[in-house]
Amino acid sequence: MMPNLSGRVKMPEQPPEIRARNFQEVPFGLTEELALREASRCLNCKNPLCRTGCPVAVKIPEFIQLIKQERYAAAARKIKETNALPAVCGRVCPQEVQCESKCVLGIKGEPVAIGYLERFCADYEREMGLTEIPEPAPPTGKKVAVIGSGPSGLTVAGDLIKLGHEVHIFEALHKPGGVLTYGIPEFRLPKKIVQAEVDNLIKQGVRLELDSVIGMVRTVDELIEEDGFDAVYIGVGAGLPTFMNIPGENLNNIYSANEYLTRANLMKAYMFPEYATPVERGKHVVVIGGGNVAMDSVRTALRLGAETSTIVYRRAREQLPARAEEVHHAEQEGVLFNLLTNPVRFIGDENGCVKGMECIKMELGEPDSSGRRKPVPISGSEFIIECDMVIVSIGTGANPVIFSSLEGVERNRWGYIIVNEETNETTKRNVYAGGDIVTGSATVIQAMGAGRIAAKAIHEKLQAMDRKK
Repeated sequence: MMPNLSGRVKMPEQPPEIRARNFQEVPFGLTEELALREASRCLNCKNPLCRTGCPVAVKIPEFIQLIKQERYAAAARKIKETNALPAVCGRVCPQEVQCESKCVLGIKGEPVAIGYLERFCADYEREMGLTEIPEPAPPTGKKVAVIGSGPSGLTVAGDLIKLGHEVHIFEALHKPGGVLTYGIPEFRLPKKIVQAEVDNLIKQGVRLELDSVIGMVRTVDELIEEDGFDAVYIGVGAGLPTFMNIPGENLNNIYSANEYLTRANLMKAYMFPEYATPVERGKHVVVIGGGNVAMDSVRTALRLGAETSTIVYRRAREQLPARAEEVHHAEQEGVLFNLLTNPVRFIGDENGCVKGMECIKMELGEPDSSGRRKPVPISGSEFIIECDMVIVSIGTGANPVIFSSLEGVERNRWGYIIVNEETNETTKRNVYAGGDIVTGSATVIQAMGAGRIAAKAIHEKLQAMDRKK
């Protein structure tokens, strides 16, 4: 079949004026006709550069060729050879700066919509009931504890259960999925998809223990010395909120993005009173930050009834760290952008609630250590933004709970765990770590890539232990 060199297909989605007031998924996904048309654009390169842009090295040309042959479930299984969560990654991964950025078609035109196709075949497999549970290897007699059920933890569990090891996941919250559940809104990632992926792991034999805060109910040492685990993987994420430390930050109705999104996503505050989770519904909401979490927060505020929902970010538009697609969707839905602006203090009313935010205008100066032009305050440019709710989304830190009883694991000056980059083993023997607790806030697929490295190293270590015996 000759490649189709026409333009990239557009994914159908809810109209902005409708979706801005509901929590249903924004894009509808590709139809079979659109998927075949997009797959036909793939050149099936002999040297597939697209794979080099994927942190888990998905066999991209191979799965797209299976779509061309209308073997959609087989395409999903091909992805799963290296990516345990294709329905998730097809929705939330920044393909535009990873696999698609390497696509040869993108040199002179638009790259193949790899993420769209990944989502299509993963959804097809699930919706048609064609999901297959892989046959595990014979039991090895080895036990591995995975702390955290986010993307890196799920990847480690999925890889190791197939290799015959006994795997237990310990999740602190009452629902599995980590950031996939508490952090990413329903309109971007429906929770039924996350649950389906977890259910598949359970069917393979992974044991899931919810409401288990390691560091409180058990320590890592107890897991190894008393419970008989041969290795431990720490994938607890980086969920400690970061604030600006400016005057007035203790006023009511100033949330961290972590709390705000957890209430809305994990605890279903948007379905109150069916779910008895209170959350303030501001009329004029300001979100400080420019990343994906900030976009999730500002778009959630709209859906919870805000009349105005505004992003305040200290850098310029081209420096927004959020995915271009998320920024585009936010603008379509009516989100306002106050760029090159930085808060300096919050203003409260007589009841101790926030009623405004004093900001200062910024301009771009010389590049900083990251290579980006550093924002510099413009003297005398202060102004007031009226608001009755503020959501702070300027990053997160390492969750300190697990470290309260964890000795022998070295951390860097930001509090993140130091690991051997080739194995992701920590400075504590047989204890591994990956994802945001090592790198700080990163993408879902990068966390999964870290989990894949750790799972391979754990398996090799456990095999070596048997050979030594």
